[in-house]
Amino acid sequence: MTRDNHADAYQRSFPDRVKAKTSFVALAVSHDGKVWHTGGALREPASATPRAAVVFVHGSGGVDSRGQCYANALNEAGFVTLEIDLWAARGVTSPQERPKTITETLPDAFAALDFLVRRRDVDPTRVGIMGTSWGGIVSMLSATETARNVFAKGAQKFAAHAPLYPACWTYNHVPGFEFRALTGAPVFIQTGADDLYDDPDSCERLVESLAPSDRAVVTFATYPGATHAWDRREPDLIANDPFAHKGSGGEVPFRYNAEITRISTEAIVEFFSRMLGREK
Repeated sequence: MTRDNHADAYQRSFPDRVKAKTSFVALAVSHDGKVWHTGGALREPASATPRAAVVFVHGSGGVDSRGQCYANALNEAGFVTLEIDLWAARGVTSPQERPKTITETLPDAFAALDFLVRRRDVDPTRVGIMGTSWGGIVSMLSATETARNVFAKGAQKFAAHAPLYPACWTYNHVPGFEFRALTGAPVFIQTGADDLYDDPDSCERLVESLAPSDRAVVTFATYPGATHAWDRREPDLIANDPFAHKGSGGEVPFRYNAEITRISTEAIVEFFSRMLGREK
């Protein structure tokens, strides 16, 4: 029996055991004359190599339950995951202290891509990215040729993008949120019909407005009854954000919805398994 077969047999014998090894890593990020180090949690399942991998980017509130929960599901399916922490290196301790533009955090996402493609246990052609809220926008913008040309090293690019509730109303309306001339990698957007950052049909209208070549690679799902951050397991809250209500500002509920979380998690695993290849 090979080492990988031993590992698979062990996991089947003890299904309640941890499915992946976790390491904490520092990513060297440089852009516009500045250099910093972004931390990340690298989780590696015991499965055959080289493997597909997924970068996870958190929301405005920083690292929370969402990253590890999606990572657990992806690790179970055999994916390497890298959850990056945008805020620690910047000294951000609250949403009010976040950078002025989301573009400022794109270098971190592409540094995570560079880190993964250089690993011997990762297939450099099968690295995806996902994120929630702020991180969802990062994963949207990273699908554009403009972002890839500015922030990626050489010919590197993400092979699939899965943003969660990324404020669909902003794209091609707010400067810096240009979502056109895509790299051709598939994009799967999940939104909530009760998300007060958006209108219920904002995502649908965005996709319909795209050029045919871009529209061909973008799919979406909108869930009735789901608010912003439906998958956040911390206590529910009401956020007051100037970006809410399509930029008018105001209060937005974050309510955990276990059923929608189950659906969105299964959809994430299915999407990356189909686009990057399932690792079992």
